[in-house]
Amino acid sequence: MMARGPHSPPFRLDRSAFHIAVDMQLLFAEVTEWFVPWLPRVLPNVVAIARRHPDRTLLTRFIPPQQPEEATGAWRDYYVHWRGMTRDRLDPRLLELVEPLRALVPPARLLDKSVYSAFAHPGLAGALRRKGIETLIVTGGETDVCVAATVIAAIDLGFRVVLPADALCSGSDTTHDALMTLYRQRFTQQIETTSTERVLREWE
Repeated sequence: MMARGPHSPPFRLDRSAFHIAVDMQLLFAEVTEWFVPWLPRVLPNVVAIARRHPDRTLLTRFIPPQQPEEATGAWRDYYVHWRGMTRDRLDPRLLELVEPLRALVPPARLLDKSVYSAFAHPGLAGALRRKGIETLIVTGGETDVCVAATVIAAIDLGFRVVLPADALCSGSDTTHDALMTLYRQRFTQQIETTSTERVLREWE
């Protein structure tokens, strides 16, 4: 199945748009095994978008299991490798959102997940549809892991996706750039890559 095609006009940013900020947590902002060095660089842009409509913003948190044995299959193998990142080894404070995003809840909503995609939560897609949401503005990290999983799931569910490139971050420049190239070249009918400035200008 070929996903590429001619570029669509810019997606409308109106009452049908909703913001998902993915995993902007101390777990990735501080020096841990999962440290994302340039998270602080994109944080002001994520905050600016979240503050534009906090009541139309969802903030996700990635929550590891208490210990590897609680996970199944490849996830168990994953946490055997990342043993220091399970909850029995982590400072619980690291699971919290970074400030000032944490202070936006409420009216922003909080969603905890144990896997990469926000749409693993069974009620999320239906809740968005009931609110008339058609377009998702996705920010946060990592571009090539949890953001990627959330974006692909959103596409499969029929949402239009807007990605402000300067509000996304990753621990790897190489794979961040590769994913942005993928989004721009292979999903032109379903994804719009843009800037925080454009989102803030048009999402009134």
